[in-house]
Amino acid sequence: MRPAPLSSRRARPIPIRPNAGRMGQMMCPRTRSAAMKHASTRDLYDYWNDSRGTRLAPERAEIDPTDIRHVLADTFLLGSHPAGDLAVRLAGTRVCALFCRELKGEDFTGLFSHGSRGQIDDLIGIVRNELMATIAGVIAHTDDGSAAELELLLLPLRHHGRTDTRMIGVLAPVTPPYWLGSISVAALSLGSLRHTGLTDEPAGASPLPLPHRAGRLLHGFVVYDGGRR
Repeated sequence: MRPAPLSSRRARPIPIRPNAGRMGQMMCPRTRSAAMKHASTRDLYDYWNDSRGTRLAPERAEIDPTDIRHVLADTFLLGSHPAGDLAVRLAGTRVCALFCRELKGEDFTGLFSHGSRGQIDDLIGIVRNELMATIAGVIAHTDDGSAAELELLLLPLRHHGRTDTRMIGVLAPVTPPYWLGSISVAALSLGSLRHTGLTDEPAGASPLPLPHRAGRLLHGFVVYDGGRR
């Protein structure tokens, strides 16, 4: 079943300025590529980062699907569920192809294995409460024992004055598996690499994170601070 694309809006489209960081800084390619493997992840992050300007997160209404049409297939939008959890509001064709079904309305945490749900809840909490862009390595498991490495990006959005009810993100295989679209992913599990607090740094900065950089522990994740709070 082909999922619905992200709905269009009437607000003025946001112009994309490739590689532009906050306050006009240029994003360091080494910094970005150190944490992001997939082109859709990098492109959506760049667009989100450019759209927010000097704010911690852009408005949901500022996200124009026509500006990110080249990454929509790997993109999803989450919204608050009546029970308080985040449900999938919209999902791109390749995201749905991983599970061989339409994902709209499903509990996002429910896509993960029981052993990973506490960790993904913590990761979501960081995005909601700290307003931090977050990226994680994810393993997709099928019932026949196949597996694929995915990349997960979660980005906070403002919506009607709140910052905890909407998120946009990417879920994409680092290398598309041969079974994509024909064998359903049974569950996702978080991998060992997790990066939070992604920030743009001036050209020449060191990749983030580095082992010697000071970090703080938050819900079991190492958070590298940078940028405005």
